[in-house]
Amino acid sequence: MARRKVNTQGNNPDTAKKTKKTEKNAVEANAKASEADKAQTAKTTGAKNTKNTRNVKKSKPEETDKKAVEEVKKEPAKAIAEEAETTVCTTPRKSVAFIGSECYPFVKTGGLGDVMYALPKALAKQNCDIKVILPRYKCIPQEYQEKMVYKGSFQMDLCSDGKSFYVGIMEYVWDGVVYDFIDNEDFFTNGNPYTNLVDDIPKYCYFAKAALAALNYMDWIPDIIHCHDWQAALVPVFLRINFVDTKLTSAKTILTIHNLRFQGIYNIPTIRYWTGLPDYVFNKDALKTGYEDANMLKGGLTYANIITTVSNTYAGEIQNTYYGENLDAHLRYHSNKLRGIVNGIDYDIWNPFTDDRLYANYDLTNVLKQKKENKRRLQEELGLVQDDHKFVVGLISRLTDQKGLDLINSIMRQIMDEHTQVVVLGSGDQKYEDSFRYYENAYKGNVCSNIMYDETRAHRIYAGADALLVPSHFEPCGLTQLIAMHYGTIPIVRETGGLKDTVEPYNMYSNTGNGFTFDRYDAGLLLDAINRAKSLYFLNRWCWDEMVQRDMDKNLSWENSAKQYKDLYISLA
Repeated sequence: MARRKVNTQGNNPDTAKKTKKTEKNAVEANAKASEADKAQTAKTTGAKNTKNTRNVKKSKPEETDKKAVEEVKKEPAKAIAEEAETTVCTTPRKSVAFIGSECYPFVKTGGLGDVMYALPKALAKQNCDIKVILPRYKCIPQEYQEKMVYKGSFQMDLCSDGKSFYVGIMEYVWDGVVYDFIDNEDFFTNGNPYTNLVDDIPKYCYFAKAALAALNYMDWIPDIIHCHDWQAALVPVFLRINFVDTKLTSAKTILTIHNLRFQGIYNIPTIRYWTGLPDYVFNKDALKTGYEDANMLKGGLTYANIITTVSNTYAGEIQNTYYGENLDAHLRYHSNKLRGIVNGIDYDIWNPFTDDRLYANYDLTNVLKQKKENKRRLQEELGLVQDDHKFVVGLISRLTDQKGLDLINSIMRQIMDEHTQVVVLGSGDQKYEDSFRYYENAYKGNVCSNIMYDETRAHRIYAGADALLVPSHFEPCGLTQLIAMHYGTIPIVRETGGLKDTVEPYNMYSNTGNGFTFDRYDAGLLLDAINRAKSLYFLNRWCWDEMVQRDMDKNLSWENSAKQYKDLYISLA
């Protein structure tokens, strides 16, 4: 049976017979999907054409009578549905397609996966019609693969020689968000999403164009196409070059930089072949970098309508040579369209009151008591000396140079005293893994080095530690300091990127601030910040406890960030 073929833009043809084992399995999965899933899919994908769409928004207790409050406690889903009938969103509804290489819980290697999950969900609550487009990696857990619904397939021209590739579309609906997975066994069968540039460059050239072609095929034309990092950076380029004669040409594009260090740089002939883009885009103002290389991120920055990054400070930092990763001049040229919006954290995942991974749950009313219990149990689990009076410092991080670990190495012996314990969780460069193993042996009972990543243990460290170290060389946004504050754990951070935007340094004279900071990248300044934290903890516990409560009371959710993004979407209309 022949697969149907469409042109480069992926225009929707008449229905044709399907082939391939992939399609057969997808159809079988579709047949097994529950009626509830089908109804939800229809409701979500059709939302953009519905009039008088309501926004789901929790009412404040003082605005609700006693009976209503009781109903919320007993039947939260019913209560939310009733509120949706009475709460009207006053801002225009926008349709947004998110395109990126990873998304929790399907596949996640870092902060990008968290953002691709949490931000669309927050925007859906603010009356946005959302699709998230991802590669269908083989490593996505089977529990999600089995629930994907086959939506169609076509052939797409890609390379400069006109080579044609299969594009399948599999759909999954969850939390009011539609996830469309681009299916192709030639590109997405590796165990990990990122392997090496030899494989990754063709993979993400294909993905960027296939994502647009899939939108065109489904005839789902978003107001905004929001792309993330270099893996999706060619989307604005393809949109302006290859899709000008389609309905998609009306869409505006936003490209978000999550970490400027990673740009998708490879030789021009290879990228020219895999994209099929014309020669004129390989100039110094677009894709060309250096003498013979092409830079996928640079091309996206040129063609995108708006560029965002994940904090105001980082947006400024990357325009100077020190942080600019050789793109500072290009970013200064495009500074008129550069914005910084800090990330948030998902309270459905990170909430000490409901977190079932903790030894003891808590909120603002009992944090001082229950954090002691979490500390005691954490010490017991990790084989540390059990002592309520120890100052426990946590480090949850990739073990790389970026994270400021060389600073910690140089002062570790000065950090450790009879009153201090250090708990490390993470993996990365061998030199740092080995050094933390050494410290665990050297300071038995007071240092625990977990050279791995374990989600449960991460949650317990956030709840059980007194302070969290984030001494990064650079940090576009950072989520660990936000999570720490929400769990009542005081951050000790360097003033860079999102760390500077989110952590206000403690002022002993006014008793204000929500953490301890240092400015220059210097080990002595880091040690000073740690010692200032220790002094407050041991000598003025009342002020320390007040800071813990301030941090927990601070709104660090995606609500504010999502509103800023929606305002940005509206401004582009």
